[in-house]
Amino acid sequence: MATTHPLQQPARAAAVAPVAAGGRSATPFTTQVNRSIVAAMIVVSLITLGLFAVTGFNRLVQQTQESALRIAQTVAQTPGVRAGAEEESRRERPSTDAELVAGTLDDYAREVEDRTGALFVVITDDTGRRLAHPSPDEIGDPVSTSPDAALRGEETVSWERGTLGDSARAKVPVYGLDSPGTVVGEVSVGLPPTEVWSTVLADAVPVVLSTALALAVGGLLARFITRQLREKTLGLQPEELLALVHDQQAVLQGVDDGVVGLSGDDVVTVCNDRAAALLGLDDPVGHRVEEAIGHAGVLARIEAARSVTPPAPPLVVDGRLVYVDVHEVRREGRLLGRVVIVRDVTAVEDLSRRLTAVGTLAGALREQRHEFANRIHVVTGLVRAGDTAEALDYLDRIGEHGPVRFPIANAGLVREPYLQAFLGAKALEAERQGVTLRIGPDADVSGSLLHPEDVTTVLGNLVDNGIAAAVASERTPRWVEVEALRHGDELHVSVMDSGDGAASDPLTPEARPASDPGPGETGAAGPAHGHGIGLRLSAEVARRHGGELRLAMGRTERHGAVFVARLERQFEEEDGR
Repeated sequence: MATTHPLQQPARAAAVAPVAAGGRSATPFTTQVNRSIVAAMIVVSLITLGLFAVTGFNRLVQQTQESALRIAQTVAQTPGVRAGAEEESRRERPSTDAELVAGTLDDYAREVEDRTGALFVVITDDTGRRLAHPSPDEIGDPVSTSPDAALRGEETVSWERGTLGDSARAKVPVYGLDSPGTVVGEVSVGLPPTEVWSTVLADAVPVVLSTALALAVGGLLARFITRQLREKTLGLQPEELLALVHDQQAVLQGVDDGVVGLSGDDVVTVCNDRAAALLGLDDPVGHRVEEAIGHAGVLARIEAARSVTPPAPPLVVDGRLVYVDVHEVRREGRLLGRVVIVRDVTAVEDLSRRLTAVGTLAGALREQRHEFANRIHVVTGLVRAGDTAEALDYLDRIGEHGPVRFPIANAGLVREPYLQAFLGAKALEAERQGVTLRIGPDADVSGSLLHPEDVTTVLGNLVDNGIAAAVASERTPRWVEVEALRHGDELHVSVMDSGDGAASDPLTPEARPASDPGPGETGAAGPAHGHGIGLRLSAEVARRHGGELRLAMGRTERHGAVFVARLERQFEEEDGR
């Protein structure tokens, strides 16, 4: 069954009811992106066209000025122009305007204009007086623009306004024919601006067409990009995405379970602080799962989640008992990734074992109370019948075997009521499995425990493991021996069994199982002591009370493993023996 993508529901809501701003529907983010892209392309295109127009205009103006300069140079070097200007400059009495209009220089200038398409060709003498001009009325008058540079022998080009309007004009000096080193006049040639503008417009047509085509293609690409963006974000707006991120962080960091998100190609995309603490991860986001997670059991659990498997047992990770659940996230049949839930059940398991121990203790106490009432009735009957010696003998036998007929030897050495009842109840369980539970000859415990539930949790786990080891062994007879000794406010206990022992210490970090043992397989401690979960919890309880739990002996020829525990502050100091 496909898992609904967590963003799918907000996406539908966003599609149905757009976010309102100020009572009006806000423009969708993708539409804003589309418009921004198109607007940016238009601005860039306008800037490009403007730069092309400016550079093209300047280039054409320069070319036109160069053309005007070449025409002026040609006219200034014509022998007739040189001779005419030189002759006019040497006259004592200048020619009249009519004589100049009827002269050959004006005719030649008009011919050059017709041949080159120039706006004007003006010839002057060495004073700047016009000897030739397109307007006969202007002949004989001084030129409208300064001829000083040309009369000094310089060639100039410019874009200026004269009597005939704007033009790209060139001015060159005219040297005398008889005296080549003397400037006898100047020639001004102007080309009309219409040629420049017509050339600019002609060159701009393909640029405008290519720009329009680029805008059209850009508009299509912008629509494609916005459509892809809408699909990638599931139609969510930026403010919705921001709120979603805030909510995600609040949820991820607020839950007590560890959460690790994996992409479709097994890259860690999300990891909250709880998961990092439980799995011992250091900045896993962005790394592949096998690089980020070093625990082989967790990796095997993640890999096994690709196929349908029954609920897996908990794992021991860094001394804690955790469940690892892996869920695939699919949308429209496509695998988007997986979510790994890491749940710490150490406290739950600890509480479960405590409740089991308390239940065992309560059952033993009820049985003890019932048996004690029966024995009181027996003693009362013997005393009333006058059989005092028989009553005393009966009480002596009770002292040897304990207040209740539990199948446990040396029960009188443990006089603490909780421990005595608890061990008696465990002896009944052991007897049902064909194992004898006995108290060691050096046991000596008196007074009352301050924390009986913690003591019975540690001792009960050790006894259960010892019974399991004895049952699994081929050795006979099968037995478990418990030594308990009070030293001040400390309680020292040791549990020894007749099993095959432990090949390695299940309480060391190196002995933790890499993966879940399968049916018939064993953990680091062998079949005698399970997977080490209960031992680690018991060790944690002992540490909380300032003590320890350790493997004192792995195996010998006569017995199996020996575990030793020490718990401090279990008795009142003034509580005498």
